[in-house]
Amino acid sequence: MYGGESSHLPIKLNSANVIPAIFASSLLLLPATWQGFMSSTDSPEWLQTLATWLQSGHPVFMGLYASLIIFFTFFYTAIVFNPEETADNLKKYGGFIPGIRPGKNTADYIDHVLTRLTLVGALYLAAVCLLPELMRSQIPGMPFYLGGTGLLIVVSVTIDTVGQIHSHLLAHQYEGLIKKAKLRGRRG
Repeated sequence: MYGGESSHLPIKLNSANVIPAIFASSLLLLPATWQGFMSSTDSPEWLQTLATWLQSGHPVFMGLYASLIIFFTFFYTAIVFNPEETADNLKKYGGFIPGIRPGKNTADYIDHVLTRLTLVGALYLAAVCLLPELMRSQIPGMPFYLGGTGLLIVVSVTIDTVGQIHSHLLAHQYEGLIKKAKLRGRRG
């Protein structure tokens, strides 16, 4: 509640966006990159084995990819969103969560809710990124060129563009209302 009126605290389901998928794929591509810099005779056997396990579609790759996405989602969210700061801002501006005492209790509650939302968002992100990998590995010759990260970027850009268009249209609608109000005010 804020100023006697009910409001809401906007917390994203996936506050990390595509960053965890990019970090995870970058880490998993390191062995293959190192092996690519070496000639096939200079490359140690353990590096060749590791690069084989971490090829796209391999079960070890998929398990590590999902685990790293989940880890980086929690890591990035912990860095970006500070529940203590949010609770302090709520307290400073007279806002509160009904049934929760301001201060540390509010920060603990926000952290609890954020952890649950981040878990759902991390699982969703891992599923979206692994779905194209599973499709490519299970259906040979399937021409599926857009990976999970690419899909997320396309959807994020589309949603952002639609939001900008919507806000632009609303701004023009309000400008029109203001002009009409000024005209009526001058006549009266």
